[in-house]
Amino acid sequence: MVSYEAMARVLGLPGDARAGRTPFELISTIEKGLPVAALERVSHLLSPNDAQFKFRFVPKATYERRKAAHRLSADEGTRLARVVGVWELALDVWKTEEAARDFLFRSHAMLDDRRPIDVVLQNEIGGELVRDVLAGLKYGSAA
Repeated sequence: MVSYEAMARVLGLPGDARAGRTPFELISTIEKGLPVAALERVSHLLSPNDAQFKFRFVPKATYERRKAAHRLSADEGTRLARVVGVWELALDVWKTEEAARDFLFRSHAMLDDRRPIDVVLQNEIGGELVRDVLAGLKYGSAA
């Protein structure tokens, strides 16, 4: 299981803030609007060589408005948090950032030959499918 404190750390939320100590505090922080810097941080972490990756979360024109407001919408923050949760699980399974990235950005047979990152970004059901694949890898079932 992914810790909410780990998710808050990946999102770059202040360590002294209550933002991620419990699931409800993280939910509240997402609802109020994650800082745009969290999107920048996660985009760079997952796809360090692709400056356009952040636009998978927020369209470019919307991104410019979010930068001016300094906050993501609740839906954008939820999508970002979903990806962070899967990232943390991938790290737990694969142990290195490079191996976790390789898993997320390579097509997978159990996902209809789609890339896990694309499936996770699509919706919560996609996130569950990818988490199921990772759980299978972690606990030794077919994956």
